Amino acid sequence: MKAAPQIIGHRGAKAYAPENTLASIHTAADLGIEWVEVDVKLTADNIPVLFHDETLERTTNGSGKMAETSYAELQNLSAGSWFSESFADEAVPTLEQAIEACIERGLGLNLEIKPCPGREVETAEVALDTLSRYWDDHDRLLISSFSQASLETAQHMVPDWSRGHLTDAIDGQTIELARHVGAKTININGNHPDLTQDSIETLIDAGFPVLAFTINDPDHARRLIAMGVDGVFSDNPDQILLKH
Repeated sequence: MKAAPQIIGHRGAKAYAPENTLASIHTAADLGIEWVEVDVKLTADNIPVLFHDETLERTTNGSGKMAETSYAELQNLSAGSWFSESFADEAVPTLEQAIEACIERGLGLNLEIKPCPGREVETAEVALDTLSRYWDDHDRLLISSFSQASLETAQHMVPDWSRGHLTDAIDGQTIELARHVGAKTININGNHPDLTQDSIETLIDAGFPVLAFTINDPDHARRLIAMGVDGVFSDNPDQILLKH
């Protein structure tokens, strides 16, 4: 990754289409957004799919744990009817399908490895193996995770790919943990009460571009960028783009 992207569509463009779906990725592209962030998890039979939660209830019409659901079972569910009936035919996409959509639309990709508990290494291995077969533009790729084990796996498997250390905390360990996994960026909670000019400058002085999630207020995005944040993740990235 040559430079941190300034505006990244969060889970595609989740304010306008059901998150982590092909529709959400295409919506972000239609809005003129150049990068998207999506989450990858494994089904019970080790198929990497775009999904955020450990359970199915919030973003599908199914129930139960993702880690106990096969890919075949997942395909019988709607991943969009919860959002709007116009998206009722949206399925939970495979990582392969999502990669193809990003390549088709010329999008940069922040792939967040979002493992189910106990599957931190396995999820990273399968996702990165899949990605390596399709994705050639490593200047427009960032692998991120809250899981140190997942980032360590990425560091071992694909050391030349940029990694982002995801954190909800801003403390003395943030820089240490980012350095441990050879992170290119530190991706922080942009709404954290301890996020100040000084804390941002500390991260920057340590050599880390800072990306902030999840920022939906254009004025807040402008303030963060003025404080030195390199880029923001947004559910409504077009609004940030318009006011930038």
